Amino acid sequence: MLWSLIHIVDILLWLFMAASVFYVAFFAACSLKPGRKGKAKDESGLLPEAQFLVLYPAYKEDAVILHSVESFLLQDHPREKYQLVVISDHMQKETNDQLSSLPITLLQPSFENSSKAKALQYAIEQTKGLSDFTHVVILDADNVVGSDFLTQLHRVCRQGYQAIQCHRTAKNADNDIAALDGISEEINNTLFRRAHNNIGLSSALIGSGMCFNYKWFSRNVQHLCSAVEDRELESLLAKQNIFVKYEEHIYVMDEKVSSGDNFQRQRMRWMTGQVQSLLQMLPYIPKAILSGNINYIDKTFQQALIPRSILLVLLPVLSTIITIISFSWSAKWWCLLILFCISLFIAIPRQLRTRSIVGRITAFSTLAWNMIENLVHIDKNNHDFLHTSHNK
Repeated sequence: MLWSLIHIVDILLWLFMAASVFYVAFFAACSLKPGRKGKAKDESGLLPEAQFLVLYPAYKEDAVILHSVESFLLQDHPREKYQLVVISDHMQKETNDQLSSLPITLLQPSFENSSKAKALQYAIEQTKGLSDFTHVVILDADNVVGSDFLTQLHRVCRQGYQAIQCHRTAKNADNDIAALDGISEEINNTLFRRAHNNIGLSSALIGSGMCFNYKWFSRNVQHLCSAVEDRELESLLAKQNIFVKYEEHIYVMDEKVSSGDNFQRQRMRWMTGQVQSLLQMLPYIPKAILSGNINYIDKTFQQALIPRSILLVLLPVLSTIITIISFSWSAKWWCLLILFCISLFIAIPRQLRTRSIVGRITAFSTLAWNMIENLVHIDKNNHDFLHTSHNK
């Protein structure tokens, strides 16, 4: 009787883990499929020229915001075709004075409880009437883009896409933690962005390097209320059947976290947001199924996935335990672990497969174990904004 119970638990646990592994494996395979190129549009079929509202929400970002803004102002795109706005939240007077000397719009709200969602809502409200904007671009305070960023984005916007996610990639690899953070982002780019677009599904959003139709965004930004606004935006887009285009060749350089504390704080925010998003999205699932809204179903399932770093720790541990309990039961566990490792290897860009992994196993193991400890601290009712600090 006891062995039967243990075997049932073994199978149920394997099925629970397998759902996440098979999802990763499927989209790793899809990433190998050539993307849909589509036919080039005749100039007469393109939308009118875009007018960009570029938003930099900046909460206590004195260390990085000036460099990011000054870099962005080097755009080769016509200056009259975009308006750059910095939402300075709890930044120092010296920083605000320096920003004020630049050809930008500086907003200085005073929120009692700050969040990126509130900053975006405030910016949209305060910039109404400044220009006939057609698109909103959202960047983080540490993001740096090339001088041709808006020019490239402009070409895509004129093709009629209402939501675009650019390729956010690491601009630093100072230590093992930053390198692992960067490689994790590239795996996400492969699985949840490129692979999804390859088979006609919407790309996932990241939180920055995003571009939206201005009218859509100004209507929907007021619905944001959590500390993970990108997941809320994903849900709204999916619910309205709006496709998210991933532009792999439009780069946004993003500073990766370099300390264990920042890494844990960031992951804790993401894991909490994942649980909150899942609970918010589940009630709409029956309607999504009846209407055949595949994107919404897919986005909801994503929120239920076990984080990859946790899988990389639990799978070998559980495989070893099951092998000790019963060798005959263990084959399915080792196969699952091998499939997962192969899938991750496929998802990692070729140039990073050795440089960013070898020699970093110890750092990964420590971070992953701390993430498992985070699970007991997740509060689905906590909507506090957790800021990731930067060093000068």
